[in-house]
Amino acid sequence: MANKLPKTVDEQINLLLERGMLFKNIDNAPHFLKNISYYRLKGYWWEMQSDKVNHKFKEDSFFEDIIDLYNFDRHLRLLMFDAIERIEVALRTKLIYHLSLSNGPLFYLDYDIFTDKFKQQTTIEHLSSEIDRSKEQFIVEHRLYHKGEPFEAWKALEVTSLGTLSKLYKNLNHQLPEKSKIALEFGFNSHKDFSSFLEAITVIRNVIAHHSRLWNNNVTTKYLWPKNLKNQPITYVPNENQRAKLFPLLSLTLYTINFVSPGNSIKEKFFEMLNEYPIVPVHKMGFPVNWKTQPIWIKE
Repeated sequence: MANKLPKTVDEQINLLLERGMLFKNIDNAPHFLKNISYYRLKGYWWEMQSDKVNHKFKEDSFFEDIIDLYNFDRHLRLLMFDAIERIEVALRTKLIYHLSLSNGPLFYLDYDIFTDKFKQQTTIEHLSSEIDRSKEQFIVEHRLYHKGEPFEAWKALEVTSLGTLSKLYKNLNHQLPEKSKIALEFGFNSHKDFSSFLEAITVIRNVIAHHSRLWNNNVTTKYLWPKNLKNQPITYVPNENQRAKLFPLLSLTLYTINFVSPGNSIKEKFFEMLNEYPIVPVHKMGFPVNWKTQPIWIKE
């Protein structure tokens, strides 16, 4: 039946019981199901099913373990958001600084420094829409005191999204020394590799923004694994299937923020999360057996 009938919380609990779900304290279950939808939690118990057609659970599948997994994923999203935010702020800063000094405060409107002028036009349109939606005081004052004048890059790019920043960077002429300089300041020897990384974390950023499941979700963009990094985050080159899981990208993210936010505690917080939620099967995130011996993950 395509359009199933809605169920009350009590009916949802009974259905889980019929399918073999166990409860350590069933009296607490209604609270969770009234605040986290059954359908959202379904993504977390999917792997606990022995029969995914009839939705029968494996032995020792506890509802409380699902809640722990849900909470781990929520903390993981917050941690990944923290890391990506640092990269986004640094990218914005470096784009504004290097390109404004070399090409002027309106460099983003200079089509001559971009590879594809049509793509840049689209990027400018997105940027204009983001500026139009902004209520930041410096945007309001610019409209008031500089009516009709274009926004300097340090104003325009301050209110734009990571996705737009990523597109702007990717479309810069490859010959521009600033493009390579920015990549190097993030630890990448190739601007192409850095651009691919930005596209990948933009996808993750959007997953986080929509509060979607992250821990065992697939990384949908096929990003490049960078060559000749200054300090290899992991000792192998992950293949395409491995890169579909979070571990390689999380490792590369840790590597990157160490350049723009040295002394950060992202790795330590991740270990604390694993200690708090020991039931999490990290292999579902693409973590190899020896992941703790990989250079970026070695405890200092």
